[in-house]
Amino acid sequence: MDTIKVVAAIIKKENTILIAKRKNGAFAGMYEFPGGKIKFGETDKQALIREIQEELETTISVDKYFMNVNYKYPNFILDMNCYLCSLKDNHIKLNDHTSIKWITLNEQNINWIPADIQIIKKLQERGI
Repeated sequence: MDTIKVVAAIIKKENTILIAKRKNGAFAGMYEFPGGKIKFGETDKQALIREIQEELETTISVDKYFMNVNYKYPNFILDMNCYLCSLKDNHIKLNDHTSIKWITLNEQNINWIPADIQIIKKLQERGI
């Protein structure tokens, strides 16, 4: 089974975090922390900055490593490094998502992509 290495941005603004609703693919209509695949030769930070620029047309600073998620889907294993990030500007344009939300950690009834559930639970545990 293939392992896919990706990065995800936990973008914080005051007491909220940004989540995005997927437009296409197997998880269309579900929420996730934005990010994507690491290209050959890229560092996690380079990949994350590039992916956020491509997906949201905005610039972030990658502030701190948060956690790794290793999640087994039926057809592949996801190896995802997650980073706490902040926006460098307030401009966001959706290219790969239908909508975004700024949520608090206690928000309920969000239809999460399965691997991202581990991230929100750890954020809640730590009160970040």
